[in-house]
Amino acid sequence: MKKIYSLITGTGSYVPSKVVKNDDFLNYDFLESTGEKIDKENREIVDKFEEITTISERRYAEDHQLTSDLALIAAEQAIESAGIDREELDYVILAHNFGETQPNDTRIDILPTLASRVKAKLGIRSPQAIAYDILYGCPGWVQALIQADYYIRSGDAKKILVIGADVLSRISDPHDRDSMIYADGAGAAIVEAVESETPVGIIGHNSRSDSMDYVNLLHMGYSYDRELAGKKDLYLKMNGRRLYQYALENVPKAIKSGLDKLKLHVNDVKKVLIHQANGKMDDAILKRLFKLYNINDIPESVMPMTISWLGNSSVATVPTLLDMVMRGAMNGHSISSGDNLVLTSVGAGMNINSVIYRMP
Repeated sequence: MKKIYSLITGTGSYVPSKVVKNDDFLNYDFLESTGEKIDKENREIVDKFEEITTISERRYAEDHQLTSDLALIAAEQAIESAGIDREELDYVILAHNFGETQPNDTRIDILPTLASRVKAKLGIRSPQAIAYDILYGCPGWVQALIQADYYIRSGDAKKILVIGADVLSRISDPHDRDSMIYADGAGAAIVEAVESETPVGIIGHNSRSDSMDYVNLLHMGYSYDRELAGKKDLYLKMNGRRLYQYALENVPKAIKSGLDKLKLHVNDVKKVLIHQANGKMDDAILKRLFKLYNINDIPESVMPMTISWLGNSSVATVPTLLDMVMRGAMNGHSISSGDNLVLTSVGAGMNINSVIYRMP
């Protein structure tokens, strides 16, 4: 008997052209959370940062670009890739965390929703194309994909545009060394309903929220510069050490739980597309995942990575990675019919999710 499944029929992404290398931070005035100057040379700070995160450069939006502009480019690519009529879309779901960020302005602008702005920029007139935003931290795009799957499997929708876009460079504290992690970007996918006798497309997913003990690992706070802090502007702040520990302990278990639901083994997975938060952390998560299956030797090329040159663009990392893999733009990474992919992310809330996707 045939069932309805959610198939990704098109993808797109936008990687800003402005390259910011680690050496560009050598003249920054990095401070401790107390406001005191860090007692290290910037060269040592920058080199240690790259050693810990593997990030050597990242991409920033140009001053004339808004978050919705980045989202628009990725959306246009996804629509073209899928070859659909945009007026047939049932939903436009846009995941972000900081709204329509402006240069030199940390105020968060989310009215109207970014999804509505992108729908307007796409020229979609159909009132049946429901546009809304989702706020779920860095796992926002994966969670939006999960919502799209529910709409499609229920029979409520047949075509959905799912976008993830963030401009973190404008809400990061220039006096906080963690600001070197953040980047800008956008990714998108078209999800369509298909009928199949065998499982295909999104075949399962899993999410969790650990708010009680971990809600403030990522939060908004004042600048470490006391003069800026007096202006009451808020910037993205992170408890990196505890976040690393939380992710290492819980992300592998969340992925395994999703595989267990489908009675799949980690050896059944061709690729793990993980949120690009920290290169060393992602490596440790993968090792811990395979360790749950008592496997010490991890297959080569199971986890494609972009963080070393794209940085952490929050909700945009997973759809950008997916687009690059789908388009064959990641050297050494290819996928074929029947391959199982895991799309997984972790972020503010604290939230974790994963999607199991089977290539048609």
